[in-house]
Amino acid sequence: MSSPWWRRGVVYQIYPRSFMDASGDGVGDLRGIEARLDHLSWLGVDALWLSPCFPSPMADFGYDVADYCDVDPLFGTLADLDALIAAAHARGLRVLLDFVPNHTSDRHPWFVESRASRTSPKRGFYVWRDPKPDGSPPNNWRSVFGGSAWELDPTTGQYYLHSFLKEQPDLDWRNPAVERAMHGVLRFWLDRGVDGFRIDVIQRIAKHPDLPDDPPKDGDVHGQLWLCYDENHPDVHAMLRRLRAVLDGYDERATVGEVYLLNQSEVGKYLGAGDELHLAFNFRLVHAPWDAGRFADEVERMERVLPPEGWPSVVLSSHDAPRHASRFDHPTLGDARARVAAMMLLGLRGTPFLYQGEEIGMRNVAIPPERQQDPLARTLHPNLSRDPSRTPMQWERGPSAGFTTGTPWLPLAADADARNVAAQRGDPRSLLQLYRALLAVRRAEPALHAGEFERLPAPPDVFAFERRAGAARAWLALNFGDEPAELALPDAALRRALSTDPDRPLPSRAGRTRLGAAEGLLLLPA
Repeated sequence: MSSPWWRRGVVYQIYPRSFMDASGDGVGDLRGIEARLDHLSWLGVDALWLSPCFPSPMADFGYDVADYCDVDPLFGTLADLDALIAAAHARGLRVLLDFVPNHTSDRHPWFVESRASRTSPKRGFYVWRDPKPDGSPPNNWRSVFGGSAWELDPTTGQYYLHSFLKEQPDLDWRNPAVERAMHGVLRFWLDRGVDGFRIDVIQRIAKHPDLPDDPPKDGDVHGQLWLCYDENHPDVHAMLRRLRAVLDGYDERATVGEVYLLNQSEVGKYLGAGDELHLAFNFRLVHAPWDAGRFADEVERMERVLPPEGWPSVVLSSHDAPRHASRFDHPTLGDARARVAAMMLLGLRGTPFLYQGEEIGMRNVAIPPERQQDPLARTLHPNLSRDPSRTPMQWERGPSAGFTTGTPWLPLAADADARNVAAQRGDPRSLLQLYRALLAVRRAEPALHAGEFERLPAPPDVFAFERRAGAARAWLALNFGDEPAELALPDAALRRALSTDPDRPLPSRAGRTRLGAAEGLLLLPA
């Protein structure tokens, strides 16, 4: 237990708008989260990560920050957040906040002052450039949310850069004053007892200083570009080392970076020599299909590219991705697959991140066009909406599933009366109880929360691996197939076995092992 908490613990992501509403206005809030902390304690997680709750015009639901050092009235007050942190700490739960360093809201006082004139003291806080001679944008960079990444400001006659919505102007981290100000934001929250940060799109804070055009993809007739220069510039690593130094001035604080790069070798670099990020999300797992070989290959690839001091993270769902119970769904084996995914998530080497509702198998919810909220649906295409994975938490049977006494900001799932925390907590065979059992055994077993990883030989549809710490061993065998499978594990007596199938007789020995369709086994040798 000498390893830091962020290596041995499990983090639970809360999307505040959708977790619990104490005020009755249909939108989740901080007092609602505090009222449900006992669920997290009972479940057995170690930390919670709050998606942004700072003052914001909500153009991108909080990722357009208008004040980094306060709470939006929609969610409560700064005192409410202090109370939530204290209540979490009293239960042994750590608290991570979402830090959004790449951009602010266009209503942030810094940007309001920056756009007032070309000579504004805050002009250099953002990326401003003159138009080309023909009046067009300074380069061909594209916004993640569609269209040019540049917006013309008529008052000053220059363009400002926005990697996302035009309401989200990019900060210029090459300006030392910006870096000092953002370090001050971190210290503000660390001094209030926050245990760390999930850092949004951290790879974008360093662009190429010359802002060159991105090159076209060879042979692409649709004008697609290689996104070479608007993110992941090598200078980001020096910036991260200085950011890490801020956290190292405090006891056991942690960062996890949303390094949205699908090249795992590049992601591994963001951990540095133990002096940059503590953790970096591996989004290859979020994009992987339901395939044993694919998951095994992705895990092994990440293990190979991690620096010696590095520690992986494991994530299958988030507020930005379709829920994995929906991605992996099946006409008859959908719930069984969700159980296998839970065992994989909590059995792999690394720090697991759970997204609210996955412990009860919540699926994506179809959102009628008139109720869509996500700017991705409005600016690009309705099919890109992230609303389906952001619907309210399903707590109990009845109106609004116990989430609110008002009208929920997004529709509830049709199965909320059957698929909810109260129903599954009372059912020893439920997915929720399986998550709780897996979290308990992971916490108790050094091989699982601290051990090494080694892939084991297995049939094509089975992902099998060993976790080991010293003499302690754990074997996991996950059948991704729709038919039973057999594999050979080392022959040994077992002191404990856990199956994702609550009806299966548990083995007392390993060796020749049979798995049912979409079944996982966790075996602990004596």
